[in-house]
Amino acid sequence: MTHHKAEVLLGTGPLTIELAVRAARGRGVNIGEDAAGAMRASRAVIEGIRDAAEPHYGINTGFGSLSRKRVSPEDLRDLQRNLVRSHAAGVGEPLPTDVVRAMMVILAGSLARGLSGVRPVVVETIAAMLNAGITPVVPSLGSVGASGDLAPLAHVACALIGEGEVEFEGKRTTAAEAMRASGIQPLVLEAKEGLALINGTHLMAAQGVLLCEELELLTSAAIAAAAMSIDASRGTDAFLDPRVHEARCQPGQRDVAARVLAMLKGSEILPSHAENDPRVQDPYSLRCMAQVIGAASDAFAYVRGCVERELGAVTDNPLVFAGANAGQGDVVSAGNFHGMPLALPLDAATIGIAHVAGISERRTFWMLSAFDAESHLRPYLSPEPGLNSGLMIAQYTAAALCNEIIGLATPASVANIVTSAGIEDYNSFGPRAAAKARRAADLAMHVVAIELICAAQGIEAHRPLRSGEGVERVHEAVRRVVPALEKDRSPAPDISAVVGLIRRGEIERAMGGA
Repeated sequence: MTHHKAEVLLGTGPLTIELAVRAARGRGVNIGEDAAGAMRASRAVIEGIRDAAEPHYGINTGFGSLSRKRVSPEDLRDLQRNLVRSHAAGVGEPLPTDVVRAMMVILAGSLARGLSGVRPVVVETIAAMLNAGITPVVPSLGSVGASGDLAPLAHVACALIGEGEVEFEGKRTTAAEAMRASGIQPLVLEAKEGLALINGTHLMAAQGVLLCEELELLTSAAIAAAAMSIDASRGTDAFLDPRVHEARCQPGQRDVAARVLAMLKGSEILPSHAENDPRVQDPYSLRCMAQVIGAASDAFAYVRGCVERELGAVTDNPLVFAGANAGQGDVVSAGNFHGMPLALPLDAATIGIAHVAGISERRTFWMLSAFDAESHLRPYLSPEPGLNSGLMIAQYTAAALCNEIIGLATPASVANIVTSAGIEDYNSFGPRAAAKARRAADLAMHVVAIELICAAQGIEAHRPLRSGEGVERVHEAVRRVVPALEKDRSPAPDISAVVGLIRRGEIERAMGGA
């Protein structure tokens, strides 16, 4: 049996991005007493109306356009089980383990807030599966992101009732076998519980959580690469004057300019060409880096805020509000499952990513082109232009990646396709926005890695002069995995190695306080 150290406590309050990431990466989950009490209170409301004569959506009725169909009390368990089975209609490659685990802990957190009407055992079973390292196999495609992430969550719910496939102890097996090996009893779903399991925004939120981590690492790496490119190109730092950025009143721009300036502190390259340099201004890719990366950074902060709020949300339907007296309360049918509060920021994230990557590729092009004689760089940073092509084709790769990001930046949330016989007539398509943003972030890390490789090579063209302390630390980190280019070799392993540095946070750590 696989055991995971329990670090994430689910109560009635919000999760944090950091805690959700920990659970996604393998940490275990416990249920707080406040959550158990809240769940028992809302469940008592469901028990009180389950067999009532009047219809209550999702409790004693069908679903979606079938909500006018009443279901008899003796069929309520079948209703919930059939819902889960019928909605497990996903296709495509399975989602990565960390995405599924994040989805599960966010689902558990939402249910634990006591507004969904499920028994505590439902959340306890999710936690038990997380703690045992049982990960449902969830196809990546099939959610329109409005009535929750129905198909992906239904595949998770199938595993909870002992059906479908899971990953367990490094291999694919049946959910029933994995649960048996771990001593976990499959759930028998009661009224409302199947609907509560599948009717939330938890795939979108899970992708958003992991994206937020990637955006932070990408932004830091882009700032480090930009700073290094200034000295590699023998550019000026005049445009980083704090007064310039105070005058613009944009917080992201101010922050990026300050961080780039801090990276360059102590540079010997900057003063080496301060006198008699015929250039008046650097290209926009250098001079406007703070404005562009800063605007993206502000967009990413908006994304993070939306994701953080979602981690305190309850997003299924209907919601159950327990009253002052046990067993009394209100069941309200509404639409918190709609994904638009996440779909819009996730689409915005990809647009921001496109600009971080795009301006990085332009700086790479500028360094490799050797158009500017004052940069003192050889064409393509080649050790011997002509005989060696240097890093020529690395820029082609960056251009190809940027081209794909441009396509990914077309918003998913602006087009609508109707589902459920018209009752669900305005969908968010947030899961597609999330998948595109994650793909774009991965591509952008490769684009920035290419700039870091080129800028590191450019810095060495100006030796024995040294760049700023922050730049030199990043240069050293790059050189630990990518040696200087002395003759042509395949850049592909080097690009992959530097992407690894970015993903592991080693570039961000090398920046120090910048």
